[in-house]
Amino acid sequence: MSSGLSKARLGRMHQTMASYVEAREVPGVVTLVSRRGEVHVDAIGSKALDGRDPIGRDTIFRIASMTKPITAVATLILIEECKLRLDEPVDRLLPELANRRVLKRMDGPLDETVPARRPLTVRDLLTFRMGFGMSLDPRAAAPINKAVAETQIQSLKPAPPLAPDEWIKRLGSLPLMQQPGERWLYHTGSDVLGVLIARASGKSFEAFLGERIFQPLGMKDTGFSVPRAKLGRLATCYAVNPETRALDLHDDAADSAWARPPAFAAGGGGLVSTIEDYYTFGSMMLNGGRHGNERILSRQSVEAMTTDQLTADQKATAAFFPGFFDSRGWGFGVSVVTRRDGVSTSPGQFGWSGAFGTQWFSDPREQLTALLMIQRLDLGATAAGIRPDFATSVYQAIDD
Repeated sequence: MSSGLSKARLGRMHQTMASYVEAREVPGVVTLVSRRGEVHVDAIGSKALDGRDPIGRDTIFRIASMTKPITAVATLILIEECKLRLDEPVDRLLPELANRRVLKRMDGPLDETVPARRPLTVRDLLTFRMGFGMSLDPRAAAPINKAVAETQIQSLKPAPPLAPDEWIKRLGSLPLMQQPGERWLYHTGSDVLGVLIARASGKSFEAFLGERIFQPLGMKDTGFSVPRAKLGRLATCYAVNPETRALDLHDDAADSAWARPPAFAAGGGGLVSTIEDYYTFGSMMLNGGRHGNERILSRQSVEAMTTDQLTADQKATAAFFPGFFDSRGWGFGVSVVTRRDGVSTSPGQFGWSGAFGTQWFSDPREQLTALLMIQRLDLGATAAGIRPDFATSVYQAIDD
């Protein structure tokens, strides 16, 4: 069967991506588009602004929040083994999160709280409805956000400097922002899942991911740090200067914060990977949990993971990018497109992106998986530029 991808239109995508490199908005970009088993990979530019070392399909990227879908898969593996249950309180394995208190109002004093109406569950963590999350709204100066910064439980470079037991203890010392199950709040649920997975499996989170996901899928370059022998393949990471719009160095590959194993393996954003490795993961998801002769998850688990779990009210009150939930929902660790409102929003499409510009989506209807890899921290401009242009370029290339 033909892939139904137009070579001429894939060339158009190349030109669009190359324009970002030529404009020095990114030093390099790698894209992958796969449809019906036919794979197209395109590498443009270099791993750093000096341009000496070309970027390639084996380049290692910090994938940030693209860690979240992998963490969700690991959780569902343990649910299938009945070592965890979706609607079980997490108190059994995470006593630090028992008997929660909840802020009377999200921007109020930390000592003005009420009891949580019920315990936190595994489902709450997977759907980001645990009542605690990363602030992306104007109340950034709220006491709870100041406390999050002081306790060091959130970090982008590359993870909190705390061992898992200390991390969950500090999280447990803070009140929840909202009642469990009521509101979608981004990020923190995935970090909690990493601690929960370790305690449920009796192994470190890193070891569990390696044994149950990375090794079976052949994801040999995916992990929470980059070994010294592979550092030459790590792309340099930049951040957009908000005043000049120039690219400032965020993490130098030669002296990277990812060059050594972190104290905390962050399930919400700690992994590095390559476009080839993550394509294997995305293909497994598109194939209903199977990769070759390996079954990572049951088809039923993948279907649950990629089903919108949010109510209309939860989408309306979510503190996230404006308009995001107009055509999307949230499953277990992935976003799900719920209606077509443009060229690149195909109903049933699922996936996620990362703060450093990486993006993955799979589309069962189109039998399609697509990946974008760059290394630029710029949540506003990146989200409004290269990512949607990439997604549009992918779908316009379909020729049947």
